Amino acid sequence: MKTLALVRHAKSSWDHPGVSDHDRPLNSRGLRDAPAVGRRLAERGFRPERILSSTALRARMTAQLIADALGFDADRIILDERLYAASADEVLRVIGEVDGDVSTVMVVGHNPETASLAHEFSSDIHEMPTCAVAEFTFDVDAWYELEDVEPSSVRVETPREG
Repeated sequence: MKTLALVRHAKSSWDHPGVSDHDRPLNSRGLRDAPAVGRRLAERGFRPERILSSTALRARMTAQLIADALGFDADRIILDERLYAASADEVLRVIGEVDGDVSTVMVVGHNPETASLAHEFSSDIHEMPTCAVAEFTFDVDAWYELEDVEPSSVRVETPREG
């Protein structure tokens, strides 16, 4: 069994027009939502063995805040530049490279690819609001098998549900 949590980064700030897209930080709502979502995940026992994140500042900050709430050492977050400005297929390829011994992975990225990949796994998912988590469980042995199977369970949480 493999469990995958796709997370769209928390709400980012547009207050600094000279800052590049890659370097936009979280705004106050994002700084509030990410730890709250992490606490809710922790309360229900979600424990990732790996957290992969886009290199964009808003994704890194989201990953760190969620990791802290989960008791996951933020130094162990794997930053992957391929998760920034990626397609859903590219994100799936990155996930497919995860070692088969790992059973639970969280990927923190962006839209539209996060929503697109979530929709590929479940046609009921049409959008991913900021800091939403789409969690899927698959009856497979290897991460690269995800593209060939439907998930055995699907769960979606948003910050507003807390």
